[in-house]
Formats: sequence, C-alpha cells, structure tokens
Amino acid sequence: EEETEPGPAAAAAAEQRREERLRRFRELHMKRYEACKLNSQEVVEEDKRLKLPPNWEAKKARLEWELQVQEKKKECAARGEDYERVKLLEISAEDAERWERKKKKKNPDLGFSDYAAAQLRQYQRLTRQIKPDLEQYEKLKEQCGESLYPTSDSLLHGTHVPSKEGVDRMVADLEKQIEKREKYSRRRPYNDDADIDYINERNAKFNQKAERFYGKYTAEIKQNLERGTAV
Repeated sequence: EEETEPGPAAAAAAEQRREERLRRFRELHMKRYEACKLNSQEVVEEDKRLKLPPNWEAKKARLEWELQVQEKKKECAARGEDYERVKLLEISAEDAERWERKKKKKNPDLGFSDYAAAQLRQYQRLTRQIKPDLEQYEKLKEQCGESLYPTSDSLLHGTHVPSKEGVDRMVADLEKQIEKREKYSRRRPYNDDADIDYINERNAKFNQKAERFYGKYTAEIKQNLERGTAV
C-alpha cells in the first residue's frame, strides 16, 4: 500500500500542537527565571537579616511607634489640643485594665542580693522622691554666683547651710525608714533543744500554725502518745 501524504488539515493541527508546546515551554522558562530571581532576592534579604542585631525588630517597631507619637503630637499641637488627653480618650477600657494588671504584677523589689544592689535601690527610691524647687535654685544662683558651680580650686567647706524645709524632709524620711525596718519579720534563731516533729521547714511552719490554733485541744492526746498510754 502506498503511503498517503498528510493533508492540509493534519499539517495545521501538527503546527498548532507545536506552537502550543513552544508556548508552554516559554511559560515554564519564564516561571523558572522568576523563581531564580525571587530565590536570589530572598537569599540577599536573609543575609541582611542575619547581619542585623538580635533585637533589631523590636528596635524598629519602637522607632516606628516613636515616629507615630511625634506625628500625633504635632497634629494635636496644630489643633490646639492636649496630646495626653487625646491619648487617654483613644485607650479602650480593656487595654486600661490589662495595663493595670500588668503594673500590679511587676515587682521592682527583687529582694536582697548584695549590699551594692540594696544601696542602688535605696538611691533610686530617694532620687525619685526629689522634686526640684526652681525658685530656690534661682535664689541660690543670685546669692552664690559663680561659687554655685564649684571647681577643683573652690573651697566650700562650712559655707552651705541647709534650709529648715530640707532638714524636716530628711527627718521625715529617716523616721519613715525606721518605721519600715521595725515591720520586718526577722528569722527566728534555731533551738537545738526543741522537739523535732517536722520533715522540712515548710512542714515546721505548718506544725507551728496547727499548734497555735489547736494545741490546747490536742495537748492531752499528744502527752498520751508520748507516754505510750494512748488508747
């Protein structure tokens, strides 16, 4: 049998399939190129992130928040409004309650670690209580002049006389410290002759509380158990 040559319709169909394959090939090639480009960009961005400080995201968020606050203050100043009042009006009741709970949970006093830390905590507490008197400061500037800002050659020993208000403030603070110290509960000394009826310190405190509340009711039972005459 002689082979028949393909007709025009078959040739057109073959050419159409060829064009379709070429189109899909170009699409796949473009997708591969876009994927390589995106991967390269991601590698560069990841390298930048790795070179940044560990807390960069927090710092960035903080800076953005500060910029927003500055812009808000400028807008309020332009309108003649108080920024603090506007800020409080925008806070919801849920956020306010959450912040209050967070403040109550925060305990700045971590207890005694060493004398240096205790001294620093006392210094910070005292400096927070200082309220500068600008009027008195101006009076001192007029009275003392250049000697208000001493140098290494200045001799100021015995020239300063504290005011009565300052002395009263110091006395009130010392009395407050003495009153606070008197409220401290110091650890009781250990008694070697006392009966050991506990297994640890927590159990000892529990037994002391039980003895304080129920000791008079159980004294006879305890004595019988110690004598061995309990029924």
